[in-house]
Amino acid sequence: MSFKNTRAVVSGGASGLGLGVVNRIVSQGGKVAILDINQQQGEQIAATYPEQIIFCKTDISKEQDVDTAVDNAVENFGYINLAVGCAGILGAGKIISKKGSMPVEYFQKVVDINLIGTFLLTRAAARHMQENRPDKNSESGVIIHTASIAAYEGQLGQVAYSATKAAIVGMMLPLAREFAKSGIRCMAIAPGMFETPMMANVPEEIRKSLSAGIPFPSRFGTSEEFAKMVEQINDNQMLNGSVIRLDGAARLQ
Repeated sequence: MSFKNTRAVVSGGASGLGLGVVNRIVSQGGKVAILDINQQQGEQIAATYPEQIIFCKTDISKEQDVDTAVDNAVENFGYINLAVGCAGILGAGKIISKKGSMPVEYFQKVVDINLIGTFLLTRAAARHMQENRPDKNSESGVIIHTASIAAYEGQLGQVAYSATKAAIVGMMLPLAREFAKSGIRCMAIAPGMFETPMMANVPEEIRKSLSAGIPFPSRFGTSEEFAKMVEQINDNQMLNGSVIRLDGAARLQ
């Protein structure tokens, strides 16, 4: 499906990878509902393209927030045929550190945002997509989530983060099989090191070290490159039930 005819919901769409997706959809004439906790930033972006973007303040870990936001998108656009999940937190920390044991509340927060949020967005989007009239290729919608290469090679201190991202990887095939009868595809992208707000506070020497560990290109990826992958998945109907690594051949140590 072309982005021109896309009516999308993008969680975490007010910054980072999500904003890259929003910008690419809008540039091609599509419409987007940004689901994000950052109200000020989300409203500013929506005000720039008032005919194409709406903002829905959303805590992605809250069931009522997600359901209401997606319902609002459908009410405004008439339908949705693309959902992209980009909301997430890094959740770095050791289980046992010099500060003591990791509080279960901290681990639970990472699970709630990264994993439960993925489930909630999937459920809300699929509920509406299954009511769409299929296009000429019998497709009713596409759901794309953000995993991470940490799902496969989690680093020290990434127990919570890696666990949630690995769970997203594990969800894709069962979701694709479940929604096949409705003409809904489900995919995930596993980015490597990308320029995101989560990486903004990383010291320059560490950034250089991380970049040097990426075979080619030896740099952080951009939100535009991530958005291009979302576009390719949206456009290529044979991409379903799997995860694409977008990492410049990086492997975490």
